[in-house]
Amino acid sequence: MTLKDQITEDMKTAMRAKDTARLGTIRLLLAACKQKEVDERVTLGDADVVALVDKLIKQRKDSIGQFTAAGRMDLADKESAEVAVLEAYLPQRLDAAAIDAAVQAIVAELGASGPGAMGKVMGVVKQRLAGNADMGLVSAAVKRALS
Repeated sequence: MTLKDQITEDMKTAMRAKDTARLGTIRLLLAACKQKEVDERVTLGDADVVALVDKLIKQRKDSIGQFTAAGRMDLADKESAEVAVLEAYLPQRLDAAAIDAAVQAIVAELGASGPGAMGKVMGVVKQRLAGNADMGLVSAAVKRALS
């Protein structure tokens, strides 16, 4: 069963359970998937769906920061609930130590050094760790490795 099929099944389950908060978030995710498929005229695979979920989570986290700064905890709580639903569709994330080890191996493999090689290293790291690691942590690990 593909990830997209799993999301559709979860939507049906949420409908039956009358879980409106979860249902709304899942519908939002399916709408984003459909929009990407229509825009690019492709069928999304699991990696594409994971990338889309990652993007939606990043948007929610940005919104949480803005709502918290504005004192709108009701909206921040709603966004936090959406993040929790979306995170269920991500694969197991690497911890900081595993990210550091992977980045060190890639830096050594490329023979990169200095801050000027950041783009080159990040290109390779994104390909290898996409969907498996938080790119904010990855970026910090690359900066540490190159400094």
